[in-house]
Amino acid sequence: MIRLKVNGASRQFDGDPDMPLLWYLRDLLDLTGTKFSCGMGLCGACTVHVEGKAARACVTPMKSVSGKSVVTIEGLSKDGTHPLQLAWKQCAVAQCGYCQPGQIMQAAALLREKPKPTDAEIDSAMQGNICRCGTYQRIRQAIKMAAGVKA
Repeated sequence: MIRLKVNGASRQFDGDPDMPLLWYLRDLLDLTGTKFSCGMGLCGACTVHVEGKAARACVTPMKSVSGKSVVTIEGLSKDGTHPLQLAWKQCAVAQCGYCQPGQIMQAAALLREKPKPTDAEIDSAMQGNICRCGTYQRIRQAIKMAAGVKA
């Protein structure tokens, strides 16, 4: 039995310990904000927080989150008022929007570690998150806005 917390709620899982966390979140908990894309941990669409650190849910086996806390985009804020979510809206970051939950979760992990990141720190932290629409400049602008850093 794997016990964990997801978005603050105690959960348990009695299935295949090698099942990716992504499928547990989407298929069993119906938390569909975390997206499936490459399935190899390369694109960042499935980014969640495990113990406060960004993790790729598509390559994170359930056994590795036993006893840990997982936060998805749904758990970042109850009403969409996290500073990053507000900045994302104000900067009109999303185009197709598919990658944006993963982008926001990666950015939230960055701001937890570096509350006032430089452009270079933003670029380095976000480099593993791919946006097919190419909204990288608006992503950087939104991160800086949420951090209170002059753009």
